Amino acid sequence: MTLDLDETFIYDSVVHAYNFRDDNMVNHQHAEIIRDMIFGSSAAAATTQERSFVTREAFERNWSVDDLANQLFYESQTDMATFQPLPLYAFEDGLCANENAKVATEKYPQRFDAFATIDPLDDDWEEDLRQQAEWFDLSGIKLYPSSWSENSHDYWHMNDDEVAYPVFEKAKEMDIDLISVHKAVPFGPVPREPYDPSDVDEPAENFPELEFSIIHGGFAFTEETAWQVARFPNVHVCMEALGILAAGNDEVFGDIMAELVKIIGPQAYDSIYWSSAAIAYHPLTQLKAFRDFEYTDDHRDQGYGVRVPQITDEDKRKMLGENYADLLGIDIEEARAGFADDKFSQEVQSDGIADPWSTVSVEADQVV
Repeated sequence: MTLDLDETFIYDSVVHAYNFRDDNMVNHQHAEIIRDMIFGSSAAAATTQERSFVTREAFERNWSVDDLANQLFYESQTDMATFQPLPLYAFEDGLCANENAKVATEKYPQRFDAFATIDPLDDDWEEDLRQQAEWFDLSGIKLYPSSWSENSHDYWHMNDDEVAYPVFEKAKEMDIDLISVHKAVPFGPVPREPYDPSDVDEPAENFPELEFSIIHGGFAFTEETAWQVARFPNVHVCMEALGILAAGNDEVFGDIMAELVKIIGPQAYDSIYWSSAAIAYHPLTQLKAFRDFEYTDDHRDQGYGVRVPQITDEDKRKMLGENYADLLGIDIEEARAGFADDKFSQEVQSDGIADPWSTVSVEADQVV
């Protein structure tokens, strides 16, 4: 039986309204490569799916919150999403501005929640966190192991008791339970080692009252990530970019998922949650690919002594929304009631899901 996406609660844990414009770049050495990486990885996956992406000209714009909302809630079955601003200050506004998180949560409060984002190497990170807490309720804190300025790049580690631990203490003080850190995918011409998730071990042990999420978990360092989740009940895997892989190369996606499950066990599906990385790649394409995904015999034979069990609709429902809602303490039925009669629900109930890219600010001939 194929999973019914229309009936499944889908909570996208990481979405961005990027500003890829040239005039938003301040550290061109890094910013241009970061933009090329995001465009290139999405464009490569799109070659296997018809009309799932846009031209470079259309992509390199300042995407609006409305574009993001339309893509998620008109053009896919996504129910809710977490807006995550970014601290990539190779771009003037961090690539996804804090102010846009405020706009998203104020304009669409039943659809969007938001994380704060800070750079722990910035002397003003506490003030930055305080400002975001004034603008919107904080579902968590998003961190990057890299720190950019106009002329430099630096990095830090999650087990640094002088840099990272004060952030975790401040989170506790502010009753913020969830810390998400970008790992696995180095952004730009930077060292790879800080993107190894192994440095999450010590804070996971030392701060058992906090939950830690590995963003892009398994995309690289798959075995290390699996053993981490197996050992620490407060470490989770966010699927950002994995859905793009499911759409572009389901064999490799299956390799990653099977590696996680063979080490963690079937309970892995309780610790993994969905992200489409919208607006970079269309969520509908990824949702359909994940809905249809099954392990091959080769995937299942990767198990230690026993075969990796076939993924089920129940497993997919957990990953698509139930796990993340539980992590945030959200009652799914109450959440559904909150947006049941909003403009997105009314439009979809009347006309169905809109075609990909048809309700955002791109021209028809820019969709490929």
